[in-house]
Amino acid sequence: MAFNVLIVDDSAPMRSVIKKTLKMSGFNLGELFEASNGIEALEVLRDNWLDLVLTDYNMPEMDGLQLIEEMKKDDLLSAIPIVVITTEGSKEKIRTFLEKGASDCIQKPFTPEVIKKRLNHILGEPEDECAAIDECDEGLDF
Repeated sequence: MAFNVLIVDDSAPMRSVIKKTLKMSGFNLGELFEASNGIEALEVLRDNWLDLVLTDYNMPEMDGLQLIEEMKKDDLLSAIPIVVITTEGSKEKIRTFLEKGASDCIQKPFTPEVIKKRLNHILGEPEDECAAIDECDEGLDF
């Protein structure tokens, strides 16, 4: 199944890096959407079917934490997993994101492998193709 993803970051170059990293990772992407802050993200969320939100924390107008809080108030949006991608390293801040409803926090910089593994875990996808097929065992001899 392909997943529709919303990338929320006030930096267009960082949105491009995240998009490229997602594509390089082999994560099963459907449509990609972008927003430059939480207010734009809420508009995109209300107009499109999305499976996942990747958001920065520090943004003008509405930051990532405020976006999480607004999404959790809405019955439909509250079920969408949210991953905060940030330079924030404090355990207290990360704990706050998770307590408010984020599914995970990924610190910048990140690799395609980290992105794929963490997002697949959140969305309940198998780790690799063989994990999806019970019969997949290179040790079998037919």
